[in-house]
Amino acid sequence: MTFAQILTEVFSAIIGIIFALVGIKALRDEGAQKKITTAAFWFVLAFTFICGYWLPKWITGACIVLMALLTGIKGVVQSKSDVPDHAEVRANADKIGYKIFIPALVIALGSVILTTLGSKVPALNWLTSNNCICIGGILGLIVALLMTKAPIKYTVIDGTRLMDNVGVTGILPQLLSALGALFTAAGVGDVIASGVSAIIPEGSKLIACIVYCVAMALFTIIMGNGFAAFSVITVGIGIPFLIAQGANPIIVGALGLTAGYCGTLCTPMAANFNIMPAALLEVKNKYTIIKSQIPVAIVMLVIHIILMYIFA
Repeated sequence: MTFAQILTEVFSAIIGIIFALVGIKALRDEGAQKKITTAAFWFVLAFTFICGYWLPKWITGACIVLMALLTGIKGVVQSKSDVPDHAEVRANADKIGYKIFIPALVIALGSVILTTLGSKVPALNWLTSNNCICIGGILGLIVALLMTKAPIKYTVIDGTRLMDNVGVTGILPQLLSALGALFTAAGVGDVIASGVSAIIPEGSKLIACIVYCVAMALFTIIMGNGFAAFSVITVGIGIPFLIAQGANPIIVGALGLTAGYCGTLCTPMAANFNIMPAALLEVKNKYTIIKSQIPVAIVMLVIHIILMYIFA
């Protein structure tokens, strides 16, 4: 195992410990009616993160099936959390203001800078993209603690509370990404190509652009993941009906992927974009963000079609 892999496993174990703490939080909630099944979900998830590298694939698969069953029977619920009252929240918000976004910027900039260094300096090749995101997260946490002067114990207290608020949707992006790879391997793109050939008239570049962009958006709505949709729809539509007809593959690829992101704005399946923020902000309607984004998504999708037709 290389140093980069060891570092990745260390970060995975830290994430697993957070999941385990969420399970312990559920067990300690005396008023919870489903604390056993809730804790079981988080403990199984923690097990896959901490021990996943050494587990046979069938055991990891069995863990995923078990988590799906626990979710399907609605056995995973949110446990009680100690949260500050509204007055304290308001006072802290007024005190910190927009500086609250500095830690998030540190995470993003730190990850980009470290990833760039890892790709340019051979001695730093252990700085893989995943490791850099984790290191960026640690830097962001340090900055947040320095800014707020909060006790370090709140790293655990609020970390588990926020993870509990997000709930099972927190792992949805991973599952959807795996599903996209599965669809590609199963030849779904070829099936789509055979079906679309009956819709797109031969030589009609405009209709091909429309079908490709709309299909990217729709499949992303279903999958919740633009990258998963990209592999399937580009194989099924983008390559045979656009690139094979002389379209610029760079422009088709770039605009096709961002056309998929128009669908990301419209779907609860994109939990990390649309459901997690609603949970973190603790809004009453978890679909508020999606409702606000749909008009923008439609306008952007039309613009994508126009740009692809003109420039690709």
